[in-house]
Amino acid sequence: MSRIGKLPIEVPAGVTVNVSDENIVTVKGPQGELFQKVDPEIEISLEESTIVVKRPTEQKRHKAMHGLYRSLINNMVEGVSKGYEIKLELVGVGYRAENKGQILDLVLGYSHHTYIQLPNEVKVEAVTDKRSNPIVTLKSADKQLIGQVAAKIRSFRMPEPYKGKGIKFVGEQLRRKAGKSANVK
Repeated sequence: MSRIGKLPIEVPAGVTVNVSDENIVTVKGPQGELFQKVDPEIEISLEESTIVVKRPTEQKRHKAMHGLYRSLINNMVEGVSKGYEIKLELVGVGYRAENKGQILDLVLGYSHHTYIQLPNEVKVEAVTDKRSNPIVTLKSADKQLIGQVAAKIRSFRMPEPYKGKGIKFVGEQLRRKAGKSANVK
């Protein structure tokens, strides 16, 4: 049996879960509302304050979907109750970040500014303190969406291995390479 799939999902207070006839799971909470369509062969049952995901057979396909849908539903429950937050750090001389509503304006060493329009579900905050790198904070209830937005922002200037310049996650350890060494005779 799937180790992840067999674990029940605890539903915290203030979060409501509903499973429709078409196997669409709806989770509502203080942070928002999320939907997920589940394969019709996977059975989802609500018991008191827990959600249990069950599979019909031991086929490889059913085993894979069992753990997948349990994780997706768990991420939805956690997202609408607590929310998710990702922090990105801009490392480089002259790198700046500024948010104007849902538009993030980045200066990343190119000859032009880089603008990105963020979805309404993602809240953004750009902080620049003196003598420290600018930090972009993303907050959302949808783990998948916030991860995708963070990866898109990071792709504008990936961290390079020599000086470490670029956009990196806060706390991320980068593998650094040694630079050129002079050949002394």
